[in-house]
Amino acid sequence: MRASPRTRGEEIRASHVVGAPLPARRTAPMPRLLTLLFLLLAAPALAQAPDPYGQLAGDGYAGIESGVSGLAASGDPRADAILSALSDGRLLVSPDKTLFIRQGSAVVDAKTGAPAADSPDLKPVRANNRVRRAIEAARGQLELASPDPAKRRGAADAVFKARDAAALPALDAALARETSPALRQALTEARAAVLLARPGTAETERLAAIPAIQARGDGDAMGILRGLASDPSAALRNAAARGIAAIETRLAILGALQNVWYGISLGSVLLLAAIGLAITFGVMGVINMAHGEMVMLGAYTTYGVQELIRTNAPSLFGWSLAISIPCAFLVAGLVGVLIERFIIRFLYGRPLETLLATFGVSLALQQGVRSLFGPTNREVGAPAFMSGAFDCSGLSITWGRLWIIVFAMVVFLGLLFVLRKTSFGLKTRAVTQNRRMAAAMGIRTPYVDALTFGLGSGIAGMAGVALSQIDNVSPNLGQGYIIDSFLVVVFGGVGNLWGTLVAALTLGVVNKLAEPYIGAVLAKIGLLIFIILFIQKRPRGLFALKGRAVES
Repeated sequence: MRASPRTRGEEIRASHVVGAPLPARRTAPMPRLLTLLFLLLAAPALAQAPDPYGQLAGDGYAGIESGVSGLAASGDPRADAILSALSDGRLLVSPDKTLFIRQGSAVVDAKTGAPAADSPDLKPVRANNRVRRAIEAARGQLELASPDPAKRRGAADAVFKARDAAALPALDAALARETSPALRQALTEARAAVLLARPGTAETERLAAIPAIQARGDGDAMGILRGLASDPSAALRNAAARGIAAIETRLAILGALQNVWYGISLGSVLLLAAIGLAITFGVMGVINMAHGEMVMLGAYTTYGVQELIRTNAPSLFGWSLAISIPCAFLVAGLVGVLIERFIIRFLYGRPLETLLATFGVSLALQQGVRSLFGPTNREVGAPAFMSGAFDCSGLSITWGRLWIIVFAMVVFLGLLFVLRKTSFGLKTRAVTQNRRMAAAMGIRTPYVDALTFGLGSGIAGMAGVALSQIDNVSPNLGQGYIIDSFLVVVFGGVGNLWGTLVAALTLGVVNKLAEPYIGAVLAKIGLLIFIILFIQKRPRGLFALKGRAVES
């Protein structure tokens, strides 16, 4: 027979009676409960990560910004092309939230790059300033691994400005493989900027980052350090204050050096404009008020040469200035010879009449150019080698100004060689020192006078070639330099070329150093007053020569 079931108490009593073990407790299966609990806790981690393509195709700017960051971190090989298209307004979205990129007249799929059909339903993905900053930071992260050093430098600068904490792993990886000292410094500065901007960074790390920002020493670095003025840490505030003081000192020194460079550049322009006048006025004693128009003729010759090259031989445009230099010399020199033969030679020894006559010639030349080319400014292009600038220890050096300085020095040395080492220079110096004795020695003084005046005018024409790159080419171009040219020649010493060089550079540097404090107009007035007082004490200028007056 089947035994009847017993109660729990009966079982316990029976076990005590016979010494048998208690039966096992019936419980729920533990492995199944633990598995269920693990799935519940891991559900957020196992959930699918947001799709950056879907976020970019969304309507909200916040989602688009998240999509930009997610795409940069995804390692997608199409990321840079997509971000570039979004930055340029070429990233399109369809009604079904599919992304496309417009490439010229074609449309390609953003994910695959495969050609796609164009449609009027495609709308550009919108981007505001926050999205654009996110794009800049994301592209910076992508280009940190570029094989091109220029791109890596640009990426480091972009990360420095964006200061996105998401770029920190990419920065660390880039620093680990970078071998260039300059690029390592740029990456270190970017990493320091990120650490100072990232919330929760340890104070020791932030203190260690300040010297790297201080070493950068520009306005951006100062802005970062000034942002630490309200930091709770006193040590961080003090370190930032010391860094700001050091950067301000460095910027002040760089500012002064930059003004000196601008002064040398201005001095080279004055030298080019005055060096021809140093011959016609300083050596020959002729007050040529049409000297500025010789400069203007050189500039218009450059314009004419470039127009001919654009029309007939565009491939030679890079050589247009080199071709214009001898052309401007010949044009201005020929006009100078004609002025000397038909006007000046009748007025030697009569400075007032010479001044009035050449002033009339200057007006006639200006009106002639207006009638031929019109009164408006003319555009003169710059060859590729004169475009752009480069950084030299914090100084911004433009290639155009640098080449003008080199050109001015070459013209100056060339003129010295002609006057000191050639037969023509010997005859010129003989005629200007003692005309009668030179004529008695068989020198054709009228011939020397004409060629000397033509030489000075031709050099002024070459100055016009250089000035066409930094000033407006107009009929009034020469009027802006004639007074300064006379000041340079008189201050340096009438007839002394080395004095002209020293005076041009001195006036240029002093003018640029004074401008930040008293303004451009007052700086000009101050220089004029200084030269007037200086001439009262030294009428012959800085470097006086004797016996340089042309005799009647």
